[in-house]
Amino acid sequence: QVQLVESGGGLVQAGGSLRLSCAASGRTFSSNGMGWFRQAPGKDRDFVAAINWSGSSTKYAESVKGRFTISRDNAKNTVYLQMSSLNSEDTAVYYCAAQIDRPWLARDRVYEYNYWGQGTQVTVSS
Repeated sequence: QVQLVESGGGLVQAGGSLRLSCAASGRTFSSNGMGWFRQAPGKDRDFVAAINWSGSSTKYAESVKGRFTISRDNAKNTVYLQMSSLNSEDTAVYYCAAQIDRPWLARDRVYEYNYWGQGTQVTVSS
C-alpha cells in the first residue's frame, strides 16, 4: 500500500508559479514510479508529468513542456511539480499517483497507476 498526500495548491495569477509536493508513505518510495495528473471540472483526468523510480527518466504532456518540471527526493519520500508561466488552462485539481508495475518507466496513462492522492486545487486567475 502507498499513501499519497499532495500540498502546495492555491490561487495564483496568470504568469505566476507554484510548486506542488506529494509526500508518500507505505511502500519504499524509491520502488515507485510517480506521476502528476490533473482534472478540470467536467473533463477527464489528464496526464501532466511522470518520473521513474530513480529520477533518471521524465515525461511531460505537450501542454506543459518547458513550463513544468517534475522531480523527486527519495530521501524525503517526496515528488514535486514545479509549475511556472501558469495560465487559466492550468486550473484544475492536481493528483499525485504512484505506479509499482514498471517503476523504471515514466508512464503517462491513468490506468497504469495503482495509488492516488486526494488532489490539490490549483486556480489560475487571469
